[in-house]
Amino acid sequence: MILGAVGAGAAAHTLVTEPDQGLSPIYDLISQAKRTIDVTLYELADPIAEQLLGEAAENGVSVRVILDQNLERSNNQSAYNYLEQRGVKVVWAAKKYAATHQKSIVVDGAIAAIMTLNLTSRYYSTTRDFAVLDTDPNDVAAIEQVFEADFSGAAIGTPAADGLVWSPKQSNTALVNLIRSARSSLLIENEEMSDAAIVGALESAARSGVQVQVVMTYDSSYAGNFSKLAAAGAQISTYSSDATPYIHAKVILADYGTPTASGFVGSENFSDASLEKNRELGLVVTDAVILTSIHGTLTEDFRGGTLRQ
Repeated sequence: MILGAVGAGAAAHTLVTEPDQGLSPIYDLISQAKRTIDVTLYELADPIAEQLLGEAAENGVSVRVILDQNLERSNNQSAYNYLEQRGVKVVWAAKKYAATHQKSIVVDGAIAAIMTLNLTSRYYSTTRDFAVLDTDPNDVAAIEQVFEADFSGAAIGTPAADGLVWSPKQSNTALVNLIRSARSSLLIENEEMSDAAIVGALESAARSGVQVQVVMTYDSSYAGNFSKLAAAGAQISTYSSDATPYIHAKVILADYGTPTASGFVGSENFSDASLEKNRELGLVVTDAVILTSIHGTLTEDFRGGTLRQ
């Protein structure tokens, strides 16, 4: 089920959970475009998404795509060529960022998909990811403002919008502040755990009595930080690298079940590169239905992993 489905009288935010729902909600979003589609992606290797974007361009929709070249040019080259041949205006992302790791789609200037997932079909069936479909006009306008700058290679600051979290410049402070705001619980999924400010904030939260639960696919390079967190009282649940789901999501759920509950969903990993050097985008949400769904998924993932001591 798509929570808070977009339409007349719908909530401003809609949650899509992967791999449970499949990519139909994202494909449907692309297919509904009447005027414009603006896409920023770290990786694009999905024949269905590529075909839908190409068909939209051939049908008169203005389709523009930004693809990362600093780390993923070779993997994105095939999609770049395909889209260009079908009338899509596709450009390589600016080299001024360490990587363009943002994953977003904006349709008709009215609805944005802010995703933790890349449009890379080989991972869909095994990877834990989320997307939020956002119809908040302020959010959509800010995403489009940044897209215009990034598409042309122009400089831009961080535009103000309700709950958007941008890298570089803003995300480290925003996510640390979200962690520090927790008074009862933090439930987290991420692919990386190397940023000192994030790790320190999680340690402090756990020592202050906040229940901190972290779900990740295990990577030995983070073993030292796992030990620090466990020593502070956090619970770490991990999956082997070949297990399903692979934890690719980047999610923070703070104080679930309280009046001040909030959640973050976005492209930002807990690393210095992701928070300080990349182009990234995330969103803080407070919708009760969405938070309940995220809580259910992350709780199930936590229980399915192996607790580290």
